[in-house]
Amino acid sequence: MDSETLGIIAPHPPIMVPEVGGERSGVTARSAEAMRTARGLLEGFDPDVVVLSSPHAPIARDAFLLDDSPRLTGDLAGFGAPSVRIESAGSTTFAAAVREAAEHAGLPTALRTEVPGTDPGTLDHGSLVPLSFLDPDGRYPLLVLSLSFLPEEAHVLLGRAIAHAAASTRQRVAYVASGDLSHRLTRDAPAGYSPRGKDFDERVLELVGDGDFEGLASIEPDLVEAAGQCGLRSFLILGGFLDGRVPTRVLAYEGPWGVGYLTAVSAPRDMLDPLSETPVAGTKGGVPGADETEPVRLARDAIEAFVRSGRIVGVRSGEGLLSQRAGAFVSLHIGRELRGCIGTIAPTRDHLADEIVANAIQAATQDPRFPPVEVSELETLDIKVDVLHDPEPVDDTSELDVARYGVIVSKDWRRGLLLPDLEGVDTVEQQLAIAKRKAGIARDETASIERFRVDRYS
Repeated sequence: MDSETLGIIAPHPPIMVPEVGGERSGVTARSAEAMRTARGLLEGFDPDVVVLSSPHAPIARDAFLLDDSPRLTGDLAGFGAPSVRIESAGSTTFAAAVREAAEHAGLPTALRTEVPGTDPGTLDHGSLVPLSFLDPDGRYPLLVLSLSFLPEEAHVLLGRAIAHAAASTRQRVAYVASGDLSHRLTRDAPAGYSPRGKDFDERVLELVGDGDFEGLASIEPDLVEAAGQCGLRSFLILGGFLDGRVPTRVLAYEGPWGVGYLTAVSAPRDMLDPLSETPVAGTKGGVPGADETEPVRLARDAIEAFVRSGRIVGVRSGEGLLSQRAGAFVSLHIGRELRGCIGTIAPTRDHLADEIVANAIQAATQDPRFPPVEVSELETLDIKVDVLHDPEPVDDTSELDVARYGVIVSKDWRRGLLLPDLEGVDTVEQQLAIAKRKAGIARDETASIERFRVDRYS
């Protein structure tokens, strides 16, 4: 049975799709690359049917909805990209087999073609985004499942029913679990901020990386609630489908917009081994892709090369985020203590990649408040990179928010900047006072104010 089992955990932010996000889609380049790796596995597996569970498909409180439409279609026109359109054949016969297996297990199900208001045959963005990477041409017959408000164990049992249906019909089935992790990782996250969002994501990464899908059902309900996630029940179905038959490898994790995006694959070991030297499930050694984002990796490489040997790393801006022009700040901490911070309000170089390298080296060696970073400190450095959006004038301080916006204060030739969401800066008054002090502007002097947002990478 192992050779006929493939599972994929797929994130679904529309902005990750280049036609939607444009240059900003480069922020999730690691997830996109991981999805392309997963697509290679899917094509090599060549399934008879793809089963996909989406948190954004029509949902019933007390039953699982199966879309048994003979054809499924959808596009991302609602996100400004009508050209991203997926058309796939449905799988009415496999839908019937899953329904029979589910009902045999005592699970309530319903067909979307029989339930009014469920738009059978219409793909939601939780399906479209993964499919745009995994199967953009609609090569494989597709069965879309909805989640439910039934207990978590029911979702595990549904996964087992799908596996039973695959065995009884002798179908090669690939399962795609669409879902995102915490939506509350940062103060400007779409669902608000919770410090427990990070705890939830770390727990899921550890469990999935170890192939312990059963452990997902044991995550404390209050932690699940605090995280504001949407993918857990989708992952539980996948866990039931896999039932421990094949190992799992995490390919990428990132959370640039306050939402955690996880990409992972579960497949026979001979399919996983060629991917990389990353540990597969059941081994320890860290979570691949969960350590640092691309801008931070570049900053760290620049600092280590310069501190160790005085060498300035050569970079290729390539495409996406690092090819843009933008101001950027590189901040260094050891523990909770600042160890250096240098940046540029506006771009001074041809590409963001060069901007980050230059500012990272200066933060480590030329911040006048600190001695240069030593080799012995490199392993303990915590690095953050803030990429600045264009500033905009502020007419009234009510337009400021210390968590969302940084500030720039100006008076004649004097100019001071303070980044947003800094520890210990809790009010607009504090923020403006510090920015003025940095500029050499007296607290009671009138100054022009601009605000700006940042994309923060860590």
